[in-house]
Amino acid sequence: MKKIICLLGLLISSLGFSQQEIKLDIADAIVIRSLEFSYEKYITIENSFGVSALFNLADQETAFRYNENMMITPYFRHYFSTDAQWNFFGEGFVGINSGKKNINDTTPLKKYTDAALGVAVGTKYISKSGLIIDAYAGLGRNLFGTDSPTIVPRAGLNVGWRF
Repeated sequence: MKKIICLLGLLISSLGFSQQEIKLDIADAIVIRSLEFSYEKYITIENSFGVSALFNLADQETAFRYNENMMITPYFRHYFSTDAQWNFFGEGFVGINSGKKNINDTTPLKKYTDAALGVAVGTKYISKSGLIIDAYAGLGRNLFGTDSPTIVPRAGLNVGWRF
């Protein structure tokens, strides 16, 4: 009985600060025809973790597009301020990405899958009603593949909701 009470107490205390957010990157959708959805859960008032999923909808021949056709990005954010409306953050992320890359002009596109490790910085606005707008930029480096791009960008302008 004591174990059940302890487990129940641990579960309730871990859910005590359970602010969560869902977001859509509107800059990616408008500028480069890709969809990026994000989910973020706060651990404390200063720390959160989340995951983003990017799906590139642009044709491979498009002049301006991400190399990545798909990218799943788990991330950890530390917020430097505890202001109720404006927060600045630093982010560490791992980007698991796949796509096609042109090695040279004579060979066809080559598929790749790789994982990037990187950092980003940004700012977030949170309204009293729960509307969220955040902007961030950063870079990562692919670690394993020889056919993958060396640099992986991480940039966005998200709009979402906190619940």
